[in-house]
Amino acid sequence: MRLIRAAGVAAMVLVLAATGCGSGGGKSKAAAVDKLNYLTSFGTFGREAYVWVGVEKGYFKDAGIELAIKPGTGTGDNLKLIASGQADFSPCDFTGTLIQIGKDKLPVTAIAAIHQRSLAGIMTLESTGIATPKDLEGKSIGDPAGSTNGLMFPAYAKLAGIDAGKVKWVNIPPPQLPTVLAAGSVDAIGQFVVGRPTIEKAANGRKAVVLPYSDYLTDLYGNAVVTSTKIAKDKPDLVKRFRDALLKALEYSVDHPDEAAAILVKNQPTQDAKVASAELQLMAAFVRSAGSGAAVGALDSQRVARSIAILQGAHAIPPGMTPEQVVSFDLTPKG
Repeated sequence: MRLIRAAGVAAMVLVLAATGCGSGGGKSKAAAVDKLNYLTSFGTFGREAYVWVGVEKGYFKDAGIELAIKPGTGTGDNLKLIASGQADFSPCDFTGTLIQIGKDKLPVTAIAAIHQRSLAGIMTLESTGIATPKDLEGKSIGDPAGSTNGLMFPAYAKLAGIDAGKVKWVNIPPPQLPTVLAAGSVDAIGQFVVGRPTIEKAANGRKAVVLPYSDYLTDLYGNAVVTSTKIAKDKPDLVKRFRDALLKALEYSVDHPDEAAAILVKNQPTQDAKVASAELQLMAAFVRSAGSGAAVGALDSQRVARSIAILQGAHAIPPGMTPEQVVSFDLTPKG
């Protein structure tokens, strides 16, 4: 009987040890979960699907993160929300971020690249007769206030030989851009180049004309993941956990565009799975830097310095900015 009782006590001790209970009856605390607010770069288009993939696949959960996702309205607004602490992370156009930091001295920093080349540009339809940048003079461009396309346009116009004063900008919310262009209410819209499938669908199959900023603003990154300088300084481990989860989701999404598109539509039913998949397929070439061997998400200090020099030469940002002022290189992916 004593042997049986001893065995029972031993078993109970093992159970208590395994469950974290002590003689005082206390329980071990579950690992803390960090609740974060995330803004998409711009709306809920297919190019943004990867963040929902990260949630669906459990990448953020595995990293101890609970993510609240809200649609962003463009680089300018997103950066201000991050700087004020109303959002924690957002993929913002890196060129627009440099311009905004130079203008407003916002306390934000980049920690990873989403696109190794800029996606920003102007999109129109063949029926408008716009075929070259110079053709934009005397025309109207729809875009939300504070978006990266508007922020970058003066620098693009200078290098492309456009008189920016002859171009009219019309403030239009992101979801309305495709339909407004299709209806002919504006001559062109600011749009990422991977948005072509979305625009052509809205235009009932009419062909789109794309004027990429990267034709003139060379050596620029596309979107970069941005956070506040406070979070980067005070919570580097959190930043790295978030970064790795997001980039894992990004890679998975461009490798499995149909699945990623289906996950997006599950969370955003108004989106079109076929169009979203097409956007992700176009985006794949921008996520990986062909031939460079750079890791997905990498930000190179020399490339950042060249980006700064390009924008300073176009008088888009003041002199004196350094790469370390806009990128936390100790938090960027290595390899």
